[in-house]
Amino acid sequence: MAKTIFGIPFDEELFLDMWSEVPDPYLTAMIESGAIVEDSTIASMIQNSGNIYTIPFYNTLDGDDQNYDGQTDITVTEVGGGSQTGVVYGRAKGFFARNFTAELSGADPMGHIVATISKYWQKRRQKRLIGITDAVFDITGSSVNAKIWQENHVLDLSSTTAEARKINETDLNDLATLACGDHKGAFGLAVMHSNVANTLENMQLLEYRKYTDSMGIQRKMDIADISGYTVLIDDGVPVVATGGDGANKDLKKYTTYLFGSGVIRTAKGRVDVPVETVREAKKNGGQDELITRMRETIHPNGFSFKIPASGWTQSPTDDQLFAKANWEIKFEPKAIPMAKLVTNG
Repeated sequence: MAKTIFGIPFDEELFLDMWSEVPDPYLTAMIESGAIVEDSTIASMIQNSGNIYTIPFYNTLDGDDQNYDGQTDITVTEVGGGSQTGVVYGRAKGFFARNFTAELSGADPMGHIVATISKYWQKRRQKRLIGITDAVFDITGSSVNAKIWQENHVLDLSSTTAEARKINETDLNDLATLACGDHKGAFGLAVMHSNVANTLENMQLLEYRKYTDSMGIQRKMDIADISGYTVLIDDGVPVVATGGDGANKDLKKYTTYLFGSGVIRTAKGRVDVPVETVREAKKNGGQDELITRMRETIHPNGFSFKIPASGWTQSPTDDQLFAKANWEIKFEPKAIPMAKLVTNG
């Protein structure tokens, strides 16, 4: 049954249908590049209860073959494997009329509400993707895999005392080769700061995608292409001041990430009441509120999430998701098409 909120007709079912159909250019570009996969297996595992799920994996087949000559015995080698653990996080956000300003009086108030809320959740997802990515790249340790991960998947070319070392035309390819060698073709997506993208654009290497707005004007998107890579421009990637003196005092370190095929798995969790309207009769003399809820997982394939020793509830906080101590590498690094490049722009 249709209700009224913010002075307009509001149908929760219609809202949910419209919300699910709003395009997310960032997520769409990641899916099209192959880097992020909506995992149906994980989705089925998290539909009922619990926020922790475990996925088994098997090691890559390896070893010498044998001569098939009719007299040599065939040696059978057991296929090893293990498991990795992921986590679902739940979040909620409430809005009231002031969040949507006077635009609610326009021709499509419901559409404005949906678009505003969709953009909010899209930005939050981007922040968590970058936070989780940065956490797994900070993993250190004495294990062989941890050492190889840091040596081959993190390339720091930045400078603190010499002339700024900005990104050049070969850095992405060199990093992909360092990380995955003959499997570097798995990489297809780069996420970088706008200043790094600007350096590549000035070198005429970056081509921005465009869209036509409602006024018929063609505008640039924060999505581009370079040498077979889809590029997402996001100023939420890590940026660190170098702390240098003199001419170098303004130098900064910018992180660029490379992602390859299927390295990020995602799925939606079950939410029984994803949206509801509330009337607060006493607050501010009476106000309408719209409450939204979501549950999802963003999982870097090849890593396990470890439940923290303290402060754990049924949904991890962002601090827990972004803490390197809560992540553990499980795959051989060469099988993980993720890499990190640090430059001065």
